[in-house]
Amino acid sequence: MRKVLFIFLSICSLQLNAQRKAASETPPVKDDKPATINRMVIVDSSVTTKAEVTVKGVRIPYTANAGTMPVWDEEGKPIASVFYTYYERSDVKDRASRPLIISFNGGPGTPSVWMEIGYTGPRILNVDDEGYPLQPYGLKENPNSIIDLADIVYVDPVNTGFSRPVSKDIPNSKFFGVNEDIKYLADWINTFVTRKNRWASPKFLIGESYGTTRVSGLALELQNAQWMYLNGVVLVSPTSLGIERGGPVGEALMLPYYSATAWYHKALSNDLQQKDLTDMLPEVEDFTINELLPAIAQGGYIANDKRNQIAAKFAHYSGLSEKVVLQHNLDVPPSFFWKELLRDKGFTIGRLDSRYKGIDKEAAGDSPDYNAELTSWLHSFTPAINIYLREDLNYKTDLKYNMFGPVWPWDNKDNHTGENLRQAMAQNPYLHLLVQSGYYDGACDYFNAKYSLWQMDPSGRLKDRIFWKGYRSGHMMYLRKEDLSAANDQLRDFIKNSIPKPNQPAKY
Repeated sequence: MRKVLFIFLSICSLQLNAQRKAASETPPVKDDKPATINRMVIVDSSVTTKAEVTVKGVRIPYTANAGTMPVWDEEGKPIASVFYTYYERSDVKDRASRPLIISFNGGPGTPSVWMEIGYTGPRILNVDDEGYPLQPYGLKENPNSIIDLADIVYVDPVNTGFSRPVSKDIPNSKFFGVNEDIKYLADWINTFVTRKNRWASPKFLIGESYGTTRVSGLALELQNAQWMYLNGVVLVSPTSLGIERGGPVGEALMLPYYSATAWYHKALSNDLQQKDLTDMLPEVEDFTINELLPAIAQGGYIANDKRNQIAAKFAHYSGLSEKVVLQHNLDVPPSFFWKELLRDKGFTIGRLDSRYKGIDKEAAGDSPDYNAELTSWLHSFTPAINIYLREDLNYKTDLKYNMFGPVWPWDNKDNHTGENLRQAMAQNPYLHLLVQSGYYDGACDYFNAKYSLWQMDPSGRLKDRIFWKGYRSGHMMYLRKEDLSAANDQLRDFIKNSIPKPNQPAKY
């Protein structure tokens, strides 16, 4: 049934000679088979181009395959079309030992555009060294891409990018929920790996933001339902992964992020400001766990002098006034912090990356009018991905590329993805974990990421396979040029170190 549908629905690629935007880039070589251009959902499609990129001084030839593959129901009928772009180094003969990276972003309603043209792919968007938009829009070679070491597929879940259900009659409940998302994507990955002949390859999942929820759940689902075992999982700016942190814990854990942000904006006192960021933060983390958290837990029954002492320290570490901290009973909401920190200077700060500044209509209020960082990112990413897919990779469709697709209501019940990842690691001695966090990320903050790791591994017996890295940027830490280089290098090291030596058994 699948084979018949594949032959019937398959479309091939279109011959066009797109001009490249930069003279330094190698023009892609198009294949010569026609494609259909319309707004219909194409369940199976494939367009292949060839190009090169210089990584670490070495010229790397590769093919880029942009297309769609079906999501199947229990009867073997296609219910959705999932769009992907697949980069495969073309001068490698031994594909069995070459790692395959399967990449997701988050939202949960966003496609894989962010890491594809911002982080690990062979082309990156045109932004300045700190990640701010530049014109003319477009892309350039990514000299840090991991394509030298691994092949990469970027996957867009249903209703993101060009991915769509095959008809309006397909219920949203098939796709839009923590566990539904994991289930159908695991099945889709099986189809992809089978079609591309990658069962022998070492495999890695990388997810950003909600994508970390997704890949944490996929690690166990792939093992238990698809019998596919991974070598590594990478969490970029991880969510809470379903790990409980309500009450005083959730309230206290934000302070180290506040402190890092205040340090960046030079809003701290001189004794803290003169220290380097990573020299200062351990002091704040210690106060958070050992003093602030117990104080919040005591609520209104803490002694007044102790409350005032804690509020004074909170103010010292956050750049806020002691009065404001006391007004919030030692629990300052993030939205208020984004509005308050630079209020006297006429600015708000970004949620996902607090280096970014915004301007509100009124100085008064408890939260910013808009997310300054997200507006900036959409400004640069949206033109670039449409230019890249439609012109450079030659994928022809009149479908809108959904930067944020309709995936609501999303079923968040029974989110145990952190525990799922722990189980996957316990069951699979080959499986390693890398977490990458930006110090200025206020949505998926770095200290909550550390807390998740502590709770995932309460026995400490997985510590030798778990690694955490911090960066002086925000949610998309790779948009800062310095961090783009460092983060990709750390990915390379992680991938290499997570692949066992020949004939090394997977056992304890």
